[in-house]
This record gives sequence, structure tokens and C-alpha cells, in this order.
Amino acid sequence: METILTATITILITLAMAALTNNTLKVSNLFTSAFFGSQTGKTIVLKYGSATIFLVASFLCSSMALGFLIDANFLVNALGEFSINPRHTETIFERGFTLAFVGDRVLCMTFPLLFWMFGPVPVVVSSLALVWGLRERDFAGNLSRTMNKTCT
Repeated sequence: METILTATITILITLAMAALTNNTLKVSNLFTSAFFGSQTGKTIVLKYGSATIFLVASFLCSSMALGFLIDANFLVNALGEFSINPRHTETIFERGFTLAFVGDRVLCMTFPLLFWMFGPVPVVVSSLALVWGLRERDFAGNLSRTMNKTCT
């Protein structure tokens, strides 16, 4: 489910950025303060281009992960215990989960690039929030200590 959501979010953000590209130079005149950073034509192309490349990479990883996971699910359900090579099914599962993980992380790394369009300050804030969020997601140290206290 998360892989499908990641691919869908990637498509929607890419389409929104493509729609905004048409009006970028007109809007860039509104952001003339130093707070918003450089808004020249080449810089705007770099900002949109880098965010789009990361979004496309996230979409490709998520789509391939979905394909591998569907294939592995079919192998488990159709063949089950009569599988000729269970190691092959395990390899397909691992590829699917690895690609889903990479697609999710690339999508997470895209958000600071999207905020880069608004200047350097939102990039710093979103990068700090990204580091904090990924730390909370990856390390469940506080949760396990809380669970031990409530169980005893």
C-alpha cells in the first residue's frame, strides 16, 4: 500500500511542478527579497530539474518494487510449498522491499528540494525535520522502553 501511495504522490507532485513551470518566470518577480534566495532563470531550472529527477527516480523505484512484490505474492500463493526454488521467491521479496525502501527515501529527500524553490531558509527547516522524522522512523528506542514500562 505504501509503495502505491509513494508512486501516486510522485506522479501528482511531478504533474503539479510541470503545470507551475509555465508561470515560473512571472512568479519569480514576486520573490525578490534575499530571504527567497536566487530566482534567476538558470537557478529556477536547476531547482525544478533536480526535484523532478528525484521524483522520477522515486517513481521508478516504487513502480519496480510494486512489480516485484506482486510477482513474489503470486509465487507464494500459486506455488506455495510446491515451489521448485524457494530461494528465488525470497530474492524477489528482498528486491521488492529494497526498492520500496529506496523509493520512499528518495521521495523523502525530494521535499527539501521542493522547498528550495522558496529559498534557503525553508530548505534548512525541512532538512532538519527530515533528519528528525527519519530518525524517529528508523530507531524505535523510545517506543521499546515505553512498552517495557507498561508491560511490567
